[in-house]
Amino acid sequence: MRRVVGVRGDRGFPMYPDDVENKENGSVGVQNAVENGRSSDPVDWDVIDVVNYFRTVGFAEQAIAFQEQEIDGKSLLLMTRNDVLTGLSLKLGPALKIYEYHVKPLQTRHLKNNS
Repeated sequence: MRRVVGVRGDRGFPMYPDDVENKENGSVGVQNAVENGRSSDPVDWDVIDVVNYFRTVGFAEQAIAFQEQEIDGKSLLLMTRNDVLTGLSLKLGPALKIYEYHVKPLQTRHLKNNS
C-alpha cells in the first residue's frame, strides 16, 4: 500500500485528507477523513468536494462525470450500483471500482456513523 499525501487544489486547500491509504487494487481506506475542520461525512460535501475526492483517489477522468451530473455528497450517498454503472456513462471497469471501493464504503460509513 502507498500513502496518499494531501494534494492541494488550485484554491490552496487539500483536495483530500492526508490519512487516506491508496491500496494496490484502487481502493482507499477512508476511516478518518477530516479536511481542515470540515466534516468527514460526505453528506456535507459539495460537488467540487466529490470531484476532488475522485481525482485524488486516481479517477481524474471519471471525476468529470460527477461534475457534469452535479453529484454532491448527498447525491453520492443515494447512488445505487446501477446509477454508477450506467447513469454516469463510465467505462465498466472504472465504474465497478468506483462503486465497490468508494461509493459503497462511503455509504456504509455514513450509515454506521449516523445510526
